Amino acid sequence: MTALSMGSMCTGYGGLDMAVAAVLDVEPVWVADPDPGAAAILAHHHPGVPNLGDITAVDWSAVAPIDVLCGGYPCQPFSVAGRRKGTADARHLWPHIATALRVLRPRLAIFENVEHHLRLGFADVLADLAGLGFDAEWITLRASVVGAAHPRSRLIFLAWPADTDRTRLEGARLPRPTPQRGGVAAHPTHQRHQRPGDARGRRPGPADGGIAAAHALGDRRDQGRPEPARIGRGPDAVLGGVQAAADPHRDQRPRQRPQQPRPAAAAGRGQDADPIDWGDYGPAIDRWTRILGRPAPAPTEPGRHGRPRLSPLFVEWLMGLPPGHVTDPAIWTAYAENARKRGARITPATARNAQLRALGNGVVPQQGAAALASLLDRLTARPADGRGAA
Repeated sequence: MTALSMGSMCTGYGGLDMAVAAVLDVEPVWVADPDPGAAAILAHHHPGVPNLGDITAVDWSAVAPIDVLCGGYPCQPFSVAGRRKGTADARHLWPHIATALRVLRPRLAIFENVEHHLRLGFADVLADLAGLGFDAEWITLRASVVGAAHPRSRLIFLAWPADTDRTRLEGARLPRPTPQRGGVAAHPTHQRHQRPGDARGRRPGPADGGIAAAHALGDRRDQGRPEPARIGRGPDAVLGGVQAAADPHRDQRPRQRPQQPRPAAAAGRGQDADPIDWGDYGPAIDRWTRILGRPAPAPTEPGRHGRPRLSPLFVEWLMGLPPGHVTDPAIWTAYAENARKRGARITPATARNAQLRALGNGVVPQQGAAALASLLDRLTARPADGRGAA
């Protein structure tokens, strides 16, 4: 079977691309991310794949048609941690993505964003999709559902031309991954109850979900910026939800600040290093350790004046990525060389900040794969009239 051609926009470190590749037989033909750090990561993993850069400047009529389009467009306009300007935010990139959809007409389009996008701006996305002749289905899923040591709930949605023969979609799929060591959970065990949307593009409320045919928008940009989750400001930013992921009954218990992990004294943990006392985070860390098949790195590393700071190695592990996917020194050697060619000033903190920025923008691949598998199952199981079972 010939692999489906895939284009990726707002690619970041490629977490959504990895999720799609775990479920569909795809071959990347281009990526698009202008951030220098993300570009260095993508060039390292896909040396023969062109990077189209800034999607606001791409002439899509000059880009070859593709079978699958995916992307995790900037969440800052919609995140509860941001200013919540929605479509009025200068970083709102959906209009440019809609243009790409109109020109390229892929067989499938897969996107991800923060869960709060469902309440802010998503109705406009669905309206645009309807105006372009696409149907859509969506799901919200926590990373902890696939075993990750943090919640990180994401909205993942699937769109396809309304006149698509669904047997063509089913024929593109690979056998389901199994939830084993290092694998991907094929079907989420917990998800929001979702009701079918109105085929005329009704504006969804907070509890809405399911399918909808989806009309018009504004303009603007901003790619390669970390989502406003304070991921670069210390261990609490990443670990804040670990206890919640470990404890499904947390809402029934008194609120208290989780005990922070105490890292081993040695910066480079060898077999003889003291084990980390993860405190309340222990069950979640242990669970993710078993799933990934490798232990967690130390959560901090020595910073300025010996003060501990968040370790990119640990965040990479939390995001379910292979070791070195973002932190491989070869990536950042090339990054520094490219920066010097541009005349940019490089400091010792530059690569670390770029790594954390990339990691802060990403999706857990196992989470994305589980969500996409569920969406495709739902799509291909539904009768052609789109109504489904009562």
